[in-house]
Amino acid sequence: MELFREGSLLKPPKGKKKAAARSSPMPDYRSYSMNGKETAAAVLIYLAAAGAVLFLFYNRLYLIPLALPGLIPWIRHCSAKKAEDRRKKLSYDFREALDSLSVSIKAGYSVENAFPAAARDLASILGKDADMTRELRYIAQQSRLSVPVESLLLDFAARSGLEDIRNFAAVFAAAKRMGGNMPAIIRSAADAIGGRIDVSREIETALASKQLEQKIMGIMPCSILLYMRFASPGFLDIMYTTLFGAAIMTACLAAYAAAVLWGRKIVAIEV
Repeated sequence: MELFREGSLLKPPKGKKKAAARSSPMPDYRSYSMNGKETAAAVLIYLAAAGAVLFLFYNRLYLIPLALPGLIPWIRHCSAKKAEDRRKKLSYDFREALDSLSVSIKAGYSVENAFPAAARDLASILGKDADMTRELRYIAQQSRLSVPVESLLLDFAARSGLEDIRNFAAVFAAAKRMGGNMPAIIRSAADAIGGRIDVSREIETALASKQLEQKIMGIMPCSILLYMRFASPGFLDIMYTTLFGAAIMTACLAAYAAAVLWGRKIVAIEV
């Protein structure tokens, strides 16, 4: 379908998308605000990691206050990672939503009535508190208040930060304006997005073992250093008591951090 080609999508002006995202009571999936429990867990993980690094590479736990400036970037990273995981689940659930919409429309429901039916189906499959279920339920509620479905979908697409949902919303809006065959359009969108998601899952499955190997290799240097600290006490004292030793350990830490980041970048493949 031509509308699915990159660069040919019918999209609303950027200003309207941003205004819709601000006015919607539904969440913006492009960001994530951690609650107190999640923030506390992130802080404890960071302090534990910082303490382990200072103990293994410098043998000076009292230097932990010097690592505190990195706490804010770490919390931002954790928040971004949670937002990414949430968007990934939303993308997978969106395929289920398209399948339910397609079935409902084929069963004779109108477009407006297909969304409540799809929301009920998703509530039984994903749970009533799933993000995708809540989005369909919100669209159904607003459509009963005479809000155009295409506007609600464009708002959802703007908040989702997902290309697949933006593509579908643009095609849906164009089809509504031009009187297209909605069951065929939704089915075509489900097939296209489903194929993309299937490829993504296959790649994730193929990379799972490599990612595990990367994590194991990432902790091996620290494990070896920890073993040497306890198996041969005093063997590394020169590294902790001299300026030259501190410089060597700093260089090793920098190389270790670069290797870990490089390894994560290698196995991080986006579809």
